[in-house]
Amino acid sequence: MQIETLRKQVAATLTKTKVLKLTAIAKRKDFSIKELIELTFDADKQIAFRAAWILENLLLTDPAAVLEDLEDILFCFPKVSNPSCQRHYAKILMYLSSSKAIDAIKTKMGAFNLEPVIETCFDWLIDPQVAVAVKVFCCETLFNLRNRYDWIADELIREVEFLMKDGSAALQSKGKKILKQLVQ
Repeated sequence: MQIETLRKQVAATLTKTKVLKLTAIAKRKDFSIKELIELTFDADKQIAFRAAWILENLLLTDPAAVLEDLEDILFCFPKVSNPSCQRHYAKILMYLSSSKAIDAIKTKMGAFNLEPVIETCFDWLIDPQVAVAVKVFCCETLFNLRNRYDWIADELIREVEFLMKDGSAALQSKGKKILKQLVQ
């Protein structure tokens, strides 16, 4: 499937069923993950959102499918400005950095300089325009990376405490869990 064909597929309103169908096509390598990532930066925000949704679904259903393109995902993460795409990319990074990630992803993640990703997560935490769900996923990503970069824990404690002062129920809940684990 060419990028323009894929673009036409995601230009129409997607249902969860169609997202799963397009995810299955991606698993078969009928279009490249690089093309899918490229679409997440499309000028049409709806197309970008839908492409990011498919990318997230692909990672969740078949983590090995994104292995070859992991570097592209990590490289693109700091460049995401579409709020709808931020949510999907933040969730992708949360899963990629998780202790439950497949070993091949853990190994590849270990080879990358993740400081641009970390910086972006902290930037999104302090940006009042960034959605709560994105902040929650960023908190989890930073928590997941705290052992790799020992300075993260102290900074994350400060940011979480600040966010919890006026934070939503989701931020309060995630903040309490993270603080409980960080302040032992």
